Amino acid sequence: MNDQLLLTVDIGNTHITLGIFYADKLGPRWRMSTTVEKTIDEVGLQILSLLNHVEVDPSKISGAIIASVVPALTNIFVDSFTQYLNVVTLIVDAGVKTGVPILCDDPRQVGADRVVDVAAVRALYKYPACIVDFGTATTFDAVSEDGEYLGGAIAPGIEIAADALFQKAAKLPRVDIVRPPNVIGKNTRHAIQSGLLFGYVGMVEHMVRSFRLELGSNMHVIGTGGLAEVISVESDIIDQVVPWLTLEGLREVWLLNND
Repeated sequence: MNDQLLLTVDIGNTHITLGIFYADKLGPRWRMSTTVEKTIDEVGLQILSLLNHVEVDPSKISGAIIASVVPALTNIFVDSFTQYLNVVTLIVDAGVKTGVPILCDDPRQVGADRVVDVAAVRALYKYPACIVDFGTATTFDAVSEDGEYLGGAIAPGIEIAADALFQKAAKLPRVDIVRPPNVIGKNTRHAIQSGLLFGYVGMVEHMVRSFRLELGSNMHVIGTGGLAEVISVESDIIDQVVPWLTLEGLREVWLLNND
């Protein structure tokens, strides 16, 4: 990559994360809410504003790569990068080299973000591994000792659970996902926070132990996603928190396809 800059973008159902790589170093990165009703111009102007804020010259961006689980936004971002940055964008999809053997019934059903996470682990971290991604869904992905993607598990994300309680139970308030003073809540707000936070910690610990039974005692556990640090503080079962794992994986996939 030399002095060229790479723009990496992960378009998720709840958040969009973006990062700039200087050679092999991740520089400025951002996390924003996903809004489907974006236009090409809105995306372009927002990107230029972000780059200007960190004093990055847009002309230095030599390429972009996207992993997306929101098809309605994928081409909007691609067209925006073409018009506003004048770069070619690689979309992680069927036919793109990832370096990840996918041992699932139908590899096409595996989300691009999950494949990219495994690509990052293969290149930069230890395996066998269990990747726990705290996003819209809480996903558990298994990486074999040979770096293969074996499959995983998907559970509703903690924020989905919080929203469901607020929407379905008339007397329950919406709460922030933060640690309450005690496990035994003395009021409704603290009781909900306790059930959400500590309940999810228990779920994560049980799932990781179950994965370890199948992957082996030397399994490495990597947490990523917006709430990884919040959950990891409450448990020692996560060995390493890598908030921007997907962006790191996107760079690895870019290199594989642009060598």
